[in-house]
Amino acid sequence: MKITSNTPAPSDRGVQSYATGCQYELRRGDAVAVVTELAAGLREFRRGAVLLTETYADHEIPPGAAGITLAPWANRIEGGTWQLDGKEQQLDITEVSRNNASHGLLRNAGYALVDESEHSVTLEAAIFPQHGYPFLVRHQVRYGINEGLGLEVRQTLLNDGGAPAPFVLGAHPYLRVGDTPAEDLVLTVGADTQLVADERKIPRSHAPVSGDVDFRDGRTVGTLDVDVALTGLDFRDGRARHVLADPQGRAVTLWQDTSCGYVHVFITPTYPGRTRAVALEPMTGPANAFNSGEGLRWLQPGESFTMEWGIDYTAG
Repeated sequence: MKITSNTPAPSDRGVQSYATGCQYELRRGDAVAVVTELAAGLREFRRGAVLLTETYADHEIPPGAAGITLAPWANRIEGGTWQLDGKEQQLDITEVSRNNASHGLLRNAGYALVDESEHSVTLEAAIFPQHGYPFLVRHQVRYGINEGLGLEVRQTLLNDGGAPAPFVLGAHPYLRVGDTPAEDLVLTVGADTQLVADERKIPRSHAPVSGDVDFRDGRTVGTLDVDVALTGLDFRDGRARHVLADPQGRAVTLWQDTSCGYVHVFITPTYPGRTRAVALEPMTGPANAFNSGEGLRWLQPGESFTMEWGIDYTAG
């Protein structure tokens, strides 16, 4: 594993520094993954010359939350407020345009190195008791490249405090298949239910998937502009698999284990340098779970919870 420091010595003027902190580079065969200190994010995963995730420049923070991990909630909390034992909790509003608290409390946090090996790295960050979230928990993220040259990610939340702590875990990878334009890719997601959201992207009801959000039989990305959570996933052998394939038969697959009952599909024309980008976000619960209770879990003192997901590649 190669670790690139973000703090060059004074004599090393001109040495590259990174807006996302230390860069942890994992290699196995032709598989390469780059993990960042900031938000324990996945900055890059590729097989040989085929880039399988969207990336960004050294001086940039992750555009559109590309590759970051999410704790102690994924997606949004409406108005940043929720109730704990009958008392209103107020989180910072981090999505000002919609007046929501977005993407957890570690999006701008640096993670410390816990463990490393030839093909893996484990990073960790603490969430200390604070306004809106009065709990002491740790989020630990392990990235590894397996023998099949796939990427495996294990996110674990540990409760170091004295009270049960609510949480939803998630991640925000954007997938691609080399240089094939996203518009030419076919997305397949085995999910039969969508969460219908309002203008603030807060789910209000459920409905069967239909039209632009029905990916069960594969759908060409084309000009789609989608921002939706899906559930009712098709788990087989303990995993749900979502596939993005190009016309040549090359495919990138994001899988998630049964602890992740939701996947958020985000297809956007706003990713820098790309006319379309596709994010597939594994989540243990949907947006606003702290208020709706849907998918919300409570971690008892001294206990831990782990979700797993990963990325595989088929050369065609």
